[in-house]
Amino acid sequence: MTVTLNPQTLVDVVENKITPDPSKASGLNAICAWCSEQWRAILAEFVSTMLLIVFGCMACIPLDGFTPQPPLYGPLGFGLTVSFNIQIFGHISGAHMNPAVTLAAVIWGSMSITLALAYALAQCIGAIVGYGILVAVAPINVLPIGVCLTMPHAGHTLIQALGVEMVLTAALSFINCACWDPVNAQKQESVAIKFGLAIAGLSIAGGPLTGASMNPARSLGPALWTSGWYAHWVYWVGPCVGSALAAFIYKFIWLKKQD
Repeated sequence: MTVTLNPQTLVDVVENKITPDPSKASGLNAICAWCSEQWRAILAEFVSTMLLIVFGCMACIPLDGFTPQPPLYGPLGFGLTVSFNIQIFGHISGAHMNPAVTLAAVIWGSMSITLALAYALAQCIGAIVGYGILVAVAPINVLPIGVCLTMPHAGHTLIQALGVEMVLTAALSFINCACWDPVNAQKQESVAIKFGLAIAGLSIAGGPLTGASMNPARSLGPALWTSGWYAHWVYWVGPCVGSALAAFIYKFIWLKKQD
């Protein structure tokens, strides 16, 4: 889940294979400067994903432990959390908060595979820690087993659930690619708000069917803490395949070649 204010900000600020300025640093100092920027970005991914799970899932907790919250609470909780995470961490790491988005960035060519793996690890750990914080601060009687756990609808086959996650995440990836497209560099006003509303809209559409994860890390945290592994593979394969396909389509069909 990330956007760019212009082609060289947010995502590219870290992902453009950071090269130290030789006029300012050399030798060991240059390496240390490069590593420092990488670790700042990785830490930002950890914290932003942790906050995404804490506040997004907090919005899904039933007040009395049984009665579900209104259906808009979860989508708005996740969407608004994405908005302020982009505002806080976008210029540091790109505020991906999602291994599927990071995969799209690799395909786009703005991120190295090594950094992408570090991002994905930080995102997964952040999601696990985030749900752990939620477990620690929520009263036991209002945190039933399985809250915020992504599961397919009872009437869905796993293939149908896989398709839903692919389509939802493909839409998310198209949004990312459109924001990364240099043609849109001057059309990024209030991008954090716009992106958060897009996440909320996709969550409203797909929530009743699969939980609208669109994010392997977001599904991993609750699954690990609640041992809810049924159909968990759907929430890795679907988002990653959907995101990759959308990034390929946008890059090789719609992206204009730069002179």
